[in-house]
Amino acid sequence: MSLFNKKPGGTPKTYHCGTLTYTKAGLFAVFAWLLWGDFCLTLMETVVPSVLPLKLKALGCSNAMMGVILATIPSVLNIAVNPYVSFKSDRYRSKWGRRLPFIIGTLPFLCLSLVLIGFADPISAFLQAHVPALKSVAPATVTLALLGVFMVIFQFFNMFVSSVFYYIFNDLVPPQFLARFLGMFRLVGTAAGAIYNYFIFQYSESHMREIFLGAAILYFVGFGLMCLRVKEGEYPPVEGEDGGAGKGLAAIKTYFSECFTHKLYWLLFASSSILATSGVIGMFGVFFNREMGLSLDHIGKLGAVSGVFSLVAIYIAAVFADRWNPLRILTHLRVFAVIGMVSAWVWLFVTLPGEYYFWVAMGGGIIGTFQSTLAGAVEFPMMMRLLPQSRFGQFCSAQAMIQCVFRLVTGVAAGLFVDAMKWFCHGSDYAYRLSFVWTTIFGALGAAATVWLYIYWYRLGGDFHYHPPAPWSPTKKEELAVVVTVPPQSRWVNCSLYFFHAIMASSVLGLPVVMWWMRHQDTPVAFRWFLVLILPLTLAVWIFWVIVERGVRRDMSDCKAGLPLRNGIPHHGILMTVSTKYLFFQAMWFAQVVIAVNLKMETAALIFGLAGVISNTLLIVCVWLNCRIERGRSLVLDQWPAGEIPEEPAALANA
Repeated sequence: MSLFNKKPGGTPKTYHCGTLTYTKAGLFAVFAWLLWGDFCLTLMETVVPSVLPLKLKALGCSNAMMGVILATIPSVLNIAVNPYVSFKSDRYRSKWGRRLPFIIGTLPFLCLSLVLIGFADPISAFLQAHVPALKSVAPATVTLALLGVFMVIFQFFNMFVSSVFYYIFNDLVPPQFLARFLGMFRLVGTAAGAIYNYFIFQYSESHMREIFLGAAILYFVGFGLMCLRVKEGEYPPVEGEDGGAGKGLAAIKTYFSECFTHKLYWLLFASSSILATSGVIGMFGVFFNREMGLSLDHIGKLGAVSGVFSLVAIYIAAVFADRWNPLRILTHLRVFAVIGMVSAWVWLFVTLPGEYYFWVAMGGGIIGTFQSTLAGAVEFPMMMRLLPQSRFGQFCSAQAMIQCVFRLVTGVAAGLFVDAMKWFCHGSDYAYRLSFVWTTIFGALGAAATVWLYIYWYRLGGDFHYHPPAPWSPTKKEELAVVVTVPPQSRWVNCSLYFFHAIMASSVLGLPVVMWWMRHQDTPVAFRWFLVLILPLTLAVWIFWVIVERGVRRDMSDCKAGLPLRNGIPHHGILMTVSTKYLFFQAMWFAQVVIAVNLKMETAALIFGLAGVISNTLLIVCVWLNCRIERGRSLVLDQWPAGEIPEEPAALANA
């Protein structure tokens, strides 16, 4: 649908969201203000987790204490504040709306807390000069204590914003534009992060005070203007809560009985929380990059370049998210994501010079951009597909609360894990490399939980018959519009299978070239191991792929013939995304081997060779596993059975 359409007779077309009515210009305006608000919010929220770890490290803060300040404190406050704000904002009614009052009322205090964090050093010096009891305390200790207090203040008021800002989209954006808006929303957020990483992050240590002050001013002025320019509509009275069920202690009972009495929601909360646990150790990522020889300038540029490439992929990913079904995409991509986590273990055994590692890391980030962007683009739409619309805020807060319970424990556990690894490594920063062990374990567990969620979603109706469980409703479910999705398309499945063949073929056919270069560079040990070990293993992996591929093609033939399938047919969109990514990664793999050979690092060359074999093997295993996940479900190919397409059947023609 175009925004420039007009009704017959030249009358401007209008668009509706609840009681709100927009002209074309009005819709552009609300989009622009919401996206501007996101730009300001993203910059503000990027500052604290990127700069504060460096300040804490400079003050001698232990990794465990860093986990408390950066992960545990936010989690405790999230558990305490987010459910209350979300529950109340769903039911709040005022002339300002139900979301904006929670944002406007906390804006000044949030900005003040940012300024306090930035000026922690002079505040600490002032207190030590005027409070006798503090004169005998080490200055670093006083500053750490102040930063902990200021972080509590910041996180408390930031919870009000982060709890309701994302819910307001459902209240302001017409449904037919929601997916496109979310694509632009992610694009603007990524652009803000890229600008920060490229231009500002390199000054994190030298100009911390100015960065925090600038973030506070930008947020106060920019986000404040957004709050004044957008208007919420009117909302109907809350249904299903007669007799004070939404007040006092009864509200707590209502909240928990609605959010935590169905298996589907528990699976959703568990999968997202375990994945959040996998990512919590990312707060030490800057120290890993430094251990690998990168400067802050290099680290900032890595984030900026990845962000710029994400800008190209975000809107396309949002379109595919609607077409392929967000939950299906997320399930399969989380399975494939484990490959990258395992592949990163190579840095436990190899250390390249910093200037070489910078380009390797940049290449890997660029190649993996679309897959990571697609995975990020589908998370919020997936929530909209799974959760009741009338209670969307409180269910989002319930998920956030469970995630925070996990972070509450794992934030400290991650710090203790790194401290234990540092003790094991005799105090060396090599310990930060072992964070990949943590991410792999919890990443695999999170992928397993998502698979379980996906299978259970199918049992509740899947693509055409799923409706969110609703304990408050007499029918025990809430009606939800069914969105048409595109089933596996045989021509694109075949194309992706050929791409996988190209991956395996390039792995085998490229080895003679690499081995010739080893002879030319006089690295006989690497040449010998590639001849007797890597080459035979790579051939065996290609044979393994031929076996798995035949199984997929057999199921495609049986599906067209109307016969039962042995497994299932993975979706063409995921296969194309993953196969394209790893086809480009073959060039990265060869580049790593060549770099190691040129530097006379023969052991490193062998390790890179084994990593390529393991990566290809895991890739095939994941294809097979995704076929098993679809077992009993992928019973159609190219088009849905007659009568099963609820709306927009023409979408299949554009698959």
